Amino acid sequence: MLEASQLKKGKMLGVTRCAEKLVFWRDEQDQIGCIFDKCCHRGASISKGIQHGSKVACPFHGFQYDASGKVRMIPANGKQSTVPPNFKVNAFLAKEAYGFIWIWYSDTKDNFTEIPFFDELKEGFYYGGFSETWAVHYTRAIENQLDVVHLPFVHTNTIGKGNNTLVNGPVVEWEGDRMTFYVKNEQDQGQTPQKPGEIQNKDKLFHLQFQMPNIWQNVISDKVRIVAVFAPIDEDHTHIYLRFYQNFIGIPGLRQLVILTSNVFNRVILHQDRRVVLTQLPNKSKLAMGENLVQGDLPIIEFRKRYDEKNIGK
Repeated sequence: MLEASQLKKGKMLGVTRCAEKLVFWRDEQDQIGCIFDKCCHRGASISKGIQHGSKVACPFHGFQYDASGKVRMIPANGKQSTVPPNFKVNAFLAKEAYGFIWIWYSDTKDNFTEIPFFDELKEGFYYGGFSETWAVHYTRAIENQLDVVHLPFVHTNTIGKGNNTLVNGPVVEWEGDRMTFYVKNEQDQGQTPQKPGEIQNKDKLFHLQFQMPNIWQNVISDKVRIVAVFAPIDEDHTHIYLRFYQNFIGIPGLRQLVILTSNVFNRVILHQDRRVVLTQLPNKSKLAMGENLVQGDLPIIEFRKRYDEKNIGK
């Protein structure tokens, strides 16, 4: 996954996702190509080459590839020569939606599932954001946003104000591959935390959502949301896209100012998280790894179970 605005027509873009070096490009019809960024001839990076319409050429010897990953011309052999079928690289189906480019990693290209996103944000909202790379496995970055226990300690002077250290529940519900978790943190007055089943009127509580495999939403109000997308680079790095969504101001200029100002604050929050998450060991989480978890970690436990069920970590 990457921001759609990163990919310009006529200019290839090389990125690493899921430990694969990939090259992306747009053709004249705005269709997106995505293939392995390593020429099958001598191993050079294709993304350093030149785009020819719907094809891209390796900078080393000019081998031209189409979006299926097949070599369509070998200049040294002449334009009319037949290219052997073994001259090819892996290709990936890529689609643009909701301001992102999504990559389909399945070997079969004809059962492309609907791109998961939050329905209410598909239209009617204005957004803007920023992105950065963290030196952690993406499971750690995701779990930080599912952690309802850390707020008064990591975000003492921002969103964790109030010393609400006692965690009731939280209540976790799944609808398909979308988790919604309801938060009821409060000051510790010596009371016993409520168990998830003891919490009433949960729908009136602050809640967040996580869409498998890598999209998170903070439901601040009907008119304000924060969305984070966690793009795995490799086992040790994750690129995080953070966006602020709002639909209460539509006036150009003013809405950009609101979004810009909000993202200044969001960056502060994210960096408070980063300071701690980068210290966690091991770098990648899994369902059972010798931790002593507490009741408040339920969203994290639920994520790990679903992650294991889908064999994402294998």
